[in-house]
Amino acid sequence: MPKHRLSRKNRYIALAATGVVVAAGAGLAAQTSMAATAWPAQKTYTGRAFDACTAPSLTAMKAWKRDAYYGGIAVYVGGKNRGCAQPNLTKSWAKSVNTLGWRVIPLYVGAQPPCQKSANKERFTAATAASVGVSNANDAVLKASALGMKAGSPIYLNMESYDIADKACNDATLTYVRAFTKTLRAKTYRAGLYGFSSSSAKAVATAKDRTDLPGNLWYALWNGQETTTKDWPWNPKLYTDHSRGHQYKANSKETRGGHTITVDRNAWDAPVAIIG
Repeated sequence: MPKHRLSRKNRYIALAATGVVVAAGAGLAAQTSMAATAWPAQKTYTGRAFDACTAPSLTAMKAWKRDAYYGGIAVYVGGKNRGCAQPNLTKSWAKSVNTLGWRVIPLYVGAQPPCQKSANKERFTAATAASVGVSNANDAVLKASALGMKAGSPIYLNMESYDIADKACNDATLTYVRAFTKTLRAKTYRAGLYGFSSSSAKAVATAKDRTDLPGNLWYALWNGQETTTKDWPWNPKLYTDHSRGHQYKANSKETRGGHTITVDRNAWDAPVAIIG
């Protein structure tokens, strides 16, 4: 697998620690806090999207757009744990791909849980979870806005696998996620979370207290099913209003228009960046 989030090695270490096996809308109260007239209208994309470790060149994006298989691309806008350099990811690039018709999905690789088995560069503790969540969210907004992603855009917090059965660790993680989400919303950015269906995404989807949880959930379940509904593993009333993404295949080496990129495949029905 490419170094999409932490690193190839560290991501698998984190996955192995949780016992993950790669096999075959509105978040109820989580969304209601965004129902203010000051919020820009949500820009929604429904269709296929891909994410790659490094944002591809503009030439490659033009070629892949002509192929017309994908319509969305996720990019890693920042975070100390971001796994790859981003030489192509500039404000000009974002504006150009948006003009081409691509729908851009911003990802931020923030601090990771204290119990996670990976050599990440930034980690929070139970004592620092809230303050680090605020700091990371402020940085995420700065990074996204510097790329021309306006208020009203979503920012998806990348939370890798950890042991959600470890109550202290899980409580600290949810504290961090809530602080990140609340801070984004205070700056009029929509909040989302990327995580595995057996770990961080599950922790958010099954939390009994829905206060300040992200309003959009992007779950990694590598089952090859291009859907955001048929394999949804949790309460069907959650995240129903164009609020779901599903990463259904990892490490797909694909050539389109003469340009080869290793990507993760996603089915998408959720907010994307407002770029201008």
